[in-house]
Amino acid sequence: MKTITIGLDIAKNIFHAVHMTSHGKILKKKKLNRTAVLSYFAQIELSCIVMESCGSSNYWARELVNLGHTVKLIAPQHVVAYRRKNKNDYNDAEAIAEASQRDSMTFVPIKTREQQDAQIVLRIRERLIRQRTQLSNQARGMLLEQGISINRGWSAFRKVLPEVLEDANNNLTAISRELFNDLYEEFKALCERIERVEQRIKSFTETNDVCQQAQTVVGIGPITAIALYAAIGQGKHFQNGRHFAAWCGLVPRQHSTGGNQTMLGISKKGNIQLRTLLIAGARSALSRMDKKEDKLSQWAIKLKATKSFNIAYVALANKLARIVWSVIFNDKAYELKGA
Repeated sequence: MKTITIGLDIAKNIFHAVHMTSHGKILKKKKLNRTAVLSYFAQIELSCIVMESCGSSNYWARELVNLGHTVKLIAPQHVVAYRRKNKNDYNDAEAIAEASQRDSMTFVPIKTREQQDAQIVLRIRERLIRQRTQLSNQARGMLLEQGISINRGWSAFRKVLPEVLEDANNNLTAISRELFNDLYEEFKALCERIERVEQRIKSFTETNDVCQQAQTVVGIGPITAIALYAAIGQGKHFQNGRHFAAWCGLVPRQHSTGGNQTMLGISKKGNIQLRTLLIAGARSALSRMDKKEDKLSQWAIKLKATKSFNIAYVALANKLARIVWSVIFNDKAYELKGA
């Protein structure tokens, strides 16, 4: 039986499909309206459907899997090299199909609805924190023009601004005082929303097995745990922990030639948010390991004694990434081992 690969270029309303044999021969091209996509694929023989991993791809992947098709998602950067003609929707779909047939090609796992829920709550929290920072920085800058200085950080801003508003001797005009009061009310509302979102994250992690297992690892809290779950699920698409650490961008870049190996700083590839959280967790954990006697802490202490603190906590982040992948993949809580 011939295996047909269908490259599907998805968009908001108009989709383009290219049917291709395993030898690269194009059998059919089809333009589809959004409302006709599922009915079309329900009527054709079961095939391997490949899409770029982009907006709405997880939804369409799940729906097509429910119809019985094999569905793969491919990173857009891997498709570009296979588009030999001018860019249009059919050529994109053809390039997707051709790229997917390479034995060395890697694919993006399809996210579950629960993973997307986790991703949504993280994105909302990230936006709210960014808005809070923008608001406090704007108000701090405008107050500085009035001769009033507030230290960095949102907690200092929340503490000092009410005192500024109540101080009748700081020469703020009535209009300025009223406007800064409005900014403070907006700031408080953002803080309350962030607290509600973080409480929702805590509730999510308390009922999710992957998050519970991840939090048994030192340096992994609720935020990092839910970010791990949103990004990799149970981590089954990684070969091992080193593969996961490399995907997170926690390994050195390499620029080697002529048998001479040159190792540079970390690659910083992959999920930026997850890498940032892992490094932040490692930095916090490293600062509290001095009096601990387990093997991980002793390893980190020795590393910190011979390397700079920055190198040490990034190296610890790499090790924690490998450990937490093993914990999630094997569904087994992490246990610290004695020295």
